[in-house]
Amino acid sequence: MRTHRHAAKAVTLQHQHDIKLVLDVRCQKTIERILLRTFPGFSVLGEEGVLGDQQAEHRWVVDPIDGTVNFAYGVPHSCVSVALQSRTIGLNSKGGNDSSGEYETLIGVVYDPFCDELWTAIRGQPARLNGTIIHVSERSKLRESIVSVGFAKYRHTLEQMLPVFHRLIHKVRKIRIMGAAALSMVYVASGRFDAYLESGIRLWDIAAGGLILECAGGEFWRRAMPGKHTYQIIANNGLLRRKLLARRSVGAEL
Repeated sequence: MRTHRHAAKAVTLQHQHDIKLVLDVRCQKTIERILLRTFPGFSVLGEEGVLGDQQAEHRWVVDPIDGTVNFAYGVPHSCVSVALQSRTIGLNSKGGNDSSGEYETLIGVVYDPFCDELWTAIRGQPARLNGTIIHVSERSKLRESIVSVGFAKYRHTLEQMLPVFHRLIHKVRKIRIMGAAALSMVYVASGRFDAYLESGIRLWDIAAGGLILECAGGEFWRRAMPGKHTYQIIANNGLLRRKLLARRSVGAEL
């Protein structure tokens, strides 16, 4: 990603609010090849579908370039996100699972090549940034909080988030729209942000960041939406979700 930062970007798919690059596909295939060669009994889930044994006990969840539009336009705010999940039964929506409730995230890795920052987490252990233990903020007042808001590419999710955005502006210190879900989540984990909200986000965008956030002492709340691997989320420091909901800062949309 650093190498291609200033190069012309070949686009394979365009949407009004999103794009897909040739480099996206190349990075995905490279990561898949490495993971399946190293872990032949696992599968890999990403935007292109599932590769490998779909009945495997373990699967990797990969987003090769989270923040593709940023990257394509030369904005140095995007990352690679990789999570390892294990098939299990009966977990709730707070535990890092997909909509079927059959997977738990065991390992999460998010790498920002532009800042050379690597976030890592193993379930049950502290989250780390470049090897140093991190923790969420202790800010408990909305008026002192920085909240990141994400806008997915589809019209109905945009329409859901606009009222949320409008209400939050008047309740928090600052709103940030960064364009890379995984980075917004690990920024919450690092105490840089206090919460991150989005509707219509996909599993590969949030699986790694969700575990890193939990291991940093935060709360990763999510609810399944129509569409496979699609969610509404409130990632926060563990002190703000109820206040957001109770004051209807977020309201029925989330």
